[in-house]
Amino acid sequence: MRFASIASGSSGNCIYVGTENTHILIDAGISKKSIEAGLNGMDLSLKDIDAILVTHEHSDHISGLGVVSRAYHIPIYSTKETIECVKNNPHLGKIEEGLYYDILPDASFNIKDLEINPFSVSHDAANPVAYRVRNQDKSVAVATDMGIYDDYIIAHLEGVNGLLLEANHDVRMLEAGSYPYVLKRRILGEKGHLSNENSGRLLSRILHNNLNHVFLGHLSKENNYDMLAYETVRLEINTADNPYQADDFKIQVARRDTPSDIVEL
Repeated sequence: MRFASIASGSSGNCIYVGTENTHILIDAGISKKSIEAGLNGMDLSLKDIDAILVTHEHSDHISGLGVVSRAYHIPIYSTKETIECVKNNPHLGKIEEGLYYDILPDASFNIKDLEINPFSVSHDAANPVAYRVRNQDKSVAVATDMGIYDDYIIAHLEGVNGLLLEANHDVRMLEAGSYPYVLKRRILGEKGHLSNENSGRLLSRILHNNLNHVFLGHLSKENNYDMLAYETVRLEINTADNPYQADDFKIQVARRDTPSDIVEL
C-alpha cells in the first residue's frame, strides 16, 4: 500500500491511498490544480483516481470536489446525509447524479483491491465518518474532525500500519486567541476537534510494533504550529502507560500546503 498527504489542515484536506492497481483520495478540500500537482509528485494524475471518499461536508474537505469530479467523472462515496449536503452546496456546481454512492458507517465496501471501512466520528456535521482502508494484510486510516475518542474509535484504529490522525489545536493557544467564544466552545466540544494532547493520548492507546508511519494532520492555522503539535504528541506517548517511546515510531506533521513524501507500507 501507498499513503500520502497532499494537504492537511484547517484550510484544506486531501489524502491519497493506493496500490499498484487502485488509487483513491480521501476528501478534496483544495483546488484541482493543487491536487493534480500533489499527484504528479507521485507519478500519478487525476485520471488515475478511482474514487473520492468524503468524510463530511465542511468546505475544507469538499471545496475542490465539484471541479475534480466533473472533469474526470470520478465516483464520490460518502454517507447519504453528507451527499445531500454536497448536492445542496451552491459553491460546488452540478455533479452527475450517477457519480454518487451512498455508504453506511461500519459497512465495508470494496473499490477494486481496496477494502474500505467507514466508521462514525463525533463532529458537527450531518453524518461524518473516518476511513480505514485495507489491502491484503496492510491497512491505513484517516481519522480527523472528531471532538472525542472512545473505545469504538480505538477499535477501528487498532492494528493499522499507517495513520493520519488529527492534532488540531493547542488548548491554551485556542483559549487565549482571537476566536469568538462560541467558536472556541465548538472546537473544544464533543463535536469539535482533537487537541494535541488528546491526539497523543489516543495514539498512545493504539501503538503497536507494526505501526510504520503516523502523520499528525488537520492542524489549525491560528491555534497550533507544527513543532508544538509534534512535541506535545511525543510527550504524551513518552509519559503514557505503555511499553513504547515516541522515538520507536516515524511521526511527522502533515503540512497544509506541501505534499508529504509517499509512504510505502
